[in-house]
Amino acid sequence: MGEISKAVLITGCSSGIGEATARRLAAGGWTVYATARRLEAIEHLKDDGCHTLALDVTDETSMRAAVDEVQRAEGAVGVLVNNAGFSQGGAIEQVPLEAVRAQFETNVFGLIAITQMVLGGMREQRWGKIVNIGSMGGRLTFPGAGLYHATKYSLEAISDALRFEVKGFGINVVLIEPGLIVTEFAATAVSKAGEAAPADGPYAEFDAKVSALTTGVYEGPMRRLGGGPDVVAKAIEKAITRRRAPTRVPVTASARLSILQRKLTPDRVWDAAMRSQFPQPK
Repeated sequence: MGEISKAVLITGCSSGIGEATARRLAAGGWTVYATARRLEAIEHLKDDGCHTLALDVTDETSMRAAVDEVQRAEGAVGVLVNNAGFSQGGAIEQVPLEAVRAQFETNVFGLIAITQMVLGGMREQRWGKIVNIGSMGGRLTFPGAGLYHATKYSLEAISDALRFEVKGFGINVVLIEPGLIVTEFAATAVSKAGEAAPADGPYAEFDAKVSALTTGVYEGPMRRLGGGPDVVAKAIEKAITRRRAPTRVPVTASARLSILQRKLTPDRVWDAAMRSQFPQPK
């Protein structure tokens, strides 16, 4: 058997967590393949020592080509960071099924597909790390974001099952659970919700309040309980470097406090707390 490949393949590197992780790992001496749907969006990462590849997690041919390229150059993908994703907001009744499918294609199905593609190489070399970027939103649910939360709850189940299934091959699975991370993510979530919501529909007041609250959380005092993309990148680096990989890593005080609060709060009390913040549609 040849030398073990520890090459890192990261999805969704055009901005935010993916970009910060690519830069941090490359600076730490890892061989990094940064990817995004549009190659021109990540050209700047070459200056940080990253290799760049086009990869669209909703396109199987694109994923296969990127994985094949890394395997030809390195022998195997040693570390896969499943970061690509977005938030589809809106009340569940009014989000078009096309948008629902797009949410799951990006956040769940693409993650499963590329994970399947890299596991063979990891098994052969008896070493690998799968890092799934979940969310504190996989442990609790806010109104108006149920579809996004559904994808992150899915990652909880996928990560738990996969961790057991591949451990015997020398492969670790780590679930990163960021809380409030100040990126363009919130603005995208608000715009996606707006696209799905009829301005004069039965959820109009509710949608407007959700959008305002989302913006307020990311721009107001709550920011102090969050952090920037670099705090997630640091957590990823620590997780893949440790001899004994962690299973779950909540990132930021907002994640740790919110997860604990939800764990300790009965459903009816949680619903009452949500009603105090959101206008209940009626």
